[in-house]
Amino acid sequence: MNKDIFELGVQHLINNDKQLSTIIKKFGKCNIQSHRNYLNALLSAIIGQQLSVKAAACIKNRFIEHFGKQPKPKDILDTDDLVIRQFGLSKAKVIYVKDLCSKIINKQLTLKNIDLKTDEEIIDALTQVKGIGIWTAHMFLIFTLGRLNVLPVSDLGIKKGVMKTYNLEKLPTESEVKNIAETNNWNPYSSIACLYIWKNLDN
Repeated sequence: MNKDIFELGVQHLINNDKQLSTIIKKFGKCNIQSHRNYLNALLSAIIGQQLSVKAAACIKNRFIEHFGKQPKPKDILDTDDLVIRQFGLSKAKVIYVKDLCSKIINKQLTLKNIDLKTDEEIIDALTQVKGIGIWTAHMFLIFTLGRLNVLPVSDLGIKKGVMKTYNLEKLPTESEVKNIAETNNWNPYSSIACLYIWKNLDN
């Protein structure tokens, strides 16, 4: 993400949100490193669903050993399900991975120049793939494309982080997270706010 734009966003949050201002000053500068390995990012997201970071990394490494660092959708699609299962993927995840590759090959999903689409268009496109929901689409927008104004209200870490940051007595609902973001004027830098919310929770 452009460093100047990120710093502009950080300053906006410092000026508008007292609690976030304290957190930002505590943890200092951070950034979101966007990249163009779109297929890898989506494959990693599917592989890592409901797994620990360590387990997901282990399976991803086996996947890369077999298909290479830049896997081709056709190679994945042509590989027997049992071979992919041996890497550690569940039956459902094999279906998800192959559905992603099938949609790319059939041009139902085009990853080339996906960064030129709006957030809503990208969410609509990605959630057509089996196993990719709104949460995965939000993570792709933030950590792959470096989009500035994404608010992943369904993310448990954000809910827990908001509860901690704003001293709430119980886990907030999605609408309550939205209200806190609006009240504290996170727009148009919700992604940056979330980055610090996660950071505060992890610490």
